[in-house]
Amino acid sequence: MASKVVVIGSVNGQLSAVFTKLAKLQPKQNFSFAIIVGDLFGDCSTEAELNEITGLLQGNTVVPLPTYFTVGNRPLPTRVIEKIQADDEVCPNLFFLGKRGTLKTTEGVRIVALGGTFEEKAERAPESNAVGKFQSTYSEADARALFGLHRTDILITNQWPKDVKLGSSQTFTGDESGVPSELQCIADVCGTLKPRYHFSRSDTGFFEREPFFYMPTEEGDGYQTTRFISLPSYGSRKRCTIRFQPRPIGGTSNQYPHRLHHLSLSKRKDLPSQRESYQRFSQTDGERDPEHRRRHKKSRAPPPGPEQCFFCLSNPNIATQLITSIGNDSYITTAKGPLPKPDFFPSLGFPGHMLIIPFEHSPTIDLIFDPKTRASTYTEMQKYRESLHQMLNEKSGGKLGAVTWEISRSGGIHTHWQFLPMPVEKIRGRLVEAAFQAEAANLKYEKFKTIPGPDEIDNHGMNDFFRAFIWTPSRSEEDPGEGEGEGDMWSKPGHKGVYKTPSGEEKITMLPIQPQNRFDLQFGRRVMGKLLLLDERLDWRDCTQTEDEETKDAEAFKEAFKKHDFTMDMEE
Repeated sequence: MASKVVVIGSVNGQLSAVFTKLAKLQPKQNFSFAIIVGDLFGDCSTEAELNEITGLLQGNTVVPLPTYFTVGNRPLPTRVIEKIQADDEVCPNLFFLGKRGTLKTTEGVRIVALGGTFEEKAERAPESNAVGKFQSTYSEADARALFGLHRTDILITNQWPKDVKLGSSQTFTGDESGVPSELQCIADVCGTLKPRYHFSRSDTGFFEREPFFYMPTEEGDGYQTTRFISLPSYGSRKRCTIRFQPRPIGGTSNQYPHRLHHLSLSKRKDLPSQRESYQRFSQTDGERDPEHRRRHKKSRAPPPGPEQCFFCLSNPNIATQLITSIGNDSYITTAKGPLPKPDFFPSLGFPGHMLIIPFEHSPTIDLIFDPKTRASTYTEMQKYRESLHQMLNEKSGGKLGAVTWEISRSGGIHTHWQFLPMPVEKIRGRLVEAAFQAEAANLKYEKFKTIPGPDEIDNHGMNDFFRAFIWTPSRSEEDPGEGEGEGDMWSKPGHKGVYKTPSGEEKITMLPIQPQNRFDLQFGRRVMGKLLLLDERLDWRDCTQTEDEETKDAEAFKEAFKKHDFTMDMEE
């Protein structure tokens, strides 16, 4: 079972208030452990703060679950240091990580801490934990001493890495005076350990930048996303807690090719035409004639690598405002130039046209080199699809189904799935299937084939193919819904290939693509647009949005999707 963790900003001596709140949350949330960043204790300048410490040490204030903390800006109170030296803990369930420390929890989650404030003195050897773990300052040598740990799940620091806000579209929610110093040595620690989560403190406000990658090393450690999140002080009326579910390192393969580069999250320029970008994912050209291709075959530019690929997170020009969720092996974005307008599906309030994109720079899922990565990528992309289905079912009251389609070609560049809501009556009336079949016949393509059961990583004898997943929410016996009966062709006994999913029913249909034949890379969008009577929006270039409009749609989607987003359970 995955660990569930709660992280809290500086407590500043409000011990009974924090641990009482955790005690109320724990029966329902069942956290594996808690982390406190910044200062747990106050400056001990008032009798109330001294009484808080006394209550903690004497057992009057109960810590309801394992809780870890490090040094903030202040030294620890003398009584607390003496208790730790005597018993290795402040009290039951409250553990000090040291100024510079590491531990692996019973759930297998590795935590690394570098607390205190930077000391601008000459370099010296790292202090031993026995001598220096209670100090409220650290040196370059302390930071370098952590380099040998290689990797970690969670990194806790009291100060920020240098340039962490550079290129980010996110803003700090508080007074800038509350932003800690940004230090190169912290950036070096983060870059070396490549944590999944990096937590820090910022007393007056909240800041979370877009997830980012670090360049893989020569040792072949691959790459993964890092989420940097800084929390304000507890009780500041800002978002001071965060809850999430980490996946320990080693749980699933995250090895990726060395060709991936460090990600710079600067704002992305407007994309060239989607047709041009899609053509870069195919050895054939959607507009030029065969004679033109023969004349220019020898001078064809090589296919783009990840740093130029519009679907690779390592591309420095990636449109971060479109990204809505990042998993361990894949991510989802809103579509550039979405087919529907934001008001097309009134129950949603956003277009709902999404892309599910694997991290791996591969033309097809089947061609992902590492078998474990291939399996985990496909599984997570399907999990994203199921989560999107659940969101649609909730938001539309069962009135919307969905179609997900992909073009899988061995001569492509970076595979992806497109997801679009669809009125349920069009699915249950089998109009979606008919539309695909009719368009294929018009273009003289081969016939669609129905896949008999739940799909795995299986091409069903097809090297290149177009695939569509057609999903509809289940109908309850008490409320069969509109369209049941004569117009509901979905439930007819002769309708083959329908199978149950956790949130409804689904059918998969596939169209073989012969490698020597041209294929319309806008085939899926064209069919969906005609079916929804959106003929004027078949070309994405007629549907461009400003960056503010794209951001608004992405934020609206994230708000609707957050309770279904399995990648991170964040709550205030």
